[in-house]
Amino acid sequence: MKKVLTLSFTASLLATSAFAELLDLEKDELTFGFIKLTDMAPLAVAYENGYFEDEGLFVTLEAQANWKVLLDGVIGGQLDGAHMLAGQPLAATIGYGTTAHIITPFSMDLNGNGITVSNEIWDQMKPNIPLMEDGRPQHPISASALAPVVEDYKDQGIPFNMGMVFPVSTHNYEIRYWLAAGGLQPGYYSPDDISGQIGADVLLSVTPPPQMPATMEAGTIYGYSVGEPWNQQAVFKGIGVPVITDYQLWKNNPEKVFGITAEFAESYPNTTLALTKALIRAAIWLDENDNANRPEAVEILSRSEYVGADYDVIANSMTGTFEFEKGDKREIPDFNVFFRYNATYPYYSDAIWYLTQMRRWGQIAEAKSDEWFVETAKEVYRPDIYLQAARMLVDEGMAKEADFPWDSDGFKAPTPAEDIIDGIAYDGRTPNAYLDSLPIGLKGEQVIVGNEVQG
Repeated sequence: MKKVLTLSFTASLLATSAFAELLDLEKDELTFGFIKLTDMAPLAVAYENGYFEDEGLFVTLEAQANWKVLLDGVIGGQLDGAHMLAGQPLAATIGYGTTAHIITPFSMDLNGNGITVSNEIWDQMKPNIPLMEDGRPQHPISASALAPVVEDYKDQGIPFNMGMVFPVSTHNYEIRYWLAAGGLQPGYYSPDDISGQIGADVLLSVTPPPQMPATMEAGTIYGYSVGEPWNQQAVFKGIGVPVITDYQLWKNNPEKVFGITAEFAESYPNTTLALTKALIRAAIWLDENDNANRPEAVEILSRSEYVGADYDVIANSMTGTFEFEKGDKREIPDFNVFFRYNATYPYYSDAIWYLTQMRRWGQIAEAKSDEWFVETAKEVYRPDIYLQAARMLVDEGMAKEADFPWDSDGFKAPTPAEDIIDGIAYDGRTPNAYLDSLPIGLKGEQVIVGNEVQG
């Protein structure tokens, strides 16, 4: 039986009276889905702090079993919207896996993921990792330290299996990026083979986030890429070691989004603005005063109806630190970012990065023009809705004018080479030139035919 959270009708009616004249809501009873990860925090905070109520919204939050169930729920209308993998609205809109036009008016966070290996694999990697003066491993750790281990397993005829959460997840693209940056081939997709394991040195497969630690402990996988708290859970259980965070992989990379169908946004424009306003307020609260509210947020997330992990496990990353080996806790104040650096603004350049990774690994089977990448991003990412909601919050005194990129054309400044682990800069305006700059992966007119790259 699903655990749900529903606002009391009377409390909501009282709370919304002050805002009733602001927006004439087309639909005020909404059900939103989420997966049990700490980056669902804006939804939990908007609920618990009454921000949905303030907008006249009667909201139910429902944990979903996995990303496919969540996506199907939004497409089928059982869910009005959801905490989504950024790749899900993009993949659905271009018809990869399933076909539906899904948009996002709100980006939920930056960073927040890690890659963890089992204790056995860590022990085999350690001789290949430089040490700092105090004897601790030097970070970030390159996948080149894993390469000899993978080669040894290959020589023994043992498949090297690792987990990620979904084929179009950030986690899939991040672990692929990390492996490729260290000289390992993570494998290709083709229209005839959607395993993603064509020509792979490391075999990646799907495991739902909460099941990652147990699956690794059972020996089914040797490591995984996942969001929190499931990397820190491995440390607390003493079964694995995170080798890199995505902040170390790509500083301030885009993560989850809030997804709704295009039909929902068109049918309920005021409701869409209202829910976006509530989520922006939640993001502001999560980051304000140098993360002063994070302990309270951790307490909320630790409840069984949200993430349901121990307070200390969630706090390990949410409060500005990250623990690698037991006792090796390091300061990473931006491990979770919910509002700083315009984290909630849905940038076209973020969408384009995901699309480049889909093309890089064969999920987009054929070459696309730079214009196609931009047009597709604009179909899905909706900064126009976001800025309209932000303007209302500023006018109501709920947000600061200076905190929003009013004049943005939807593209971030290029990410400099020094902020990405392979030292290759990313510019969303030139996606094909970016693909050409990556040593491993499809580029130009290349396609997968059978088990080979051709072109």
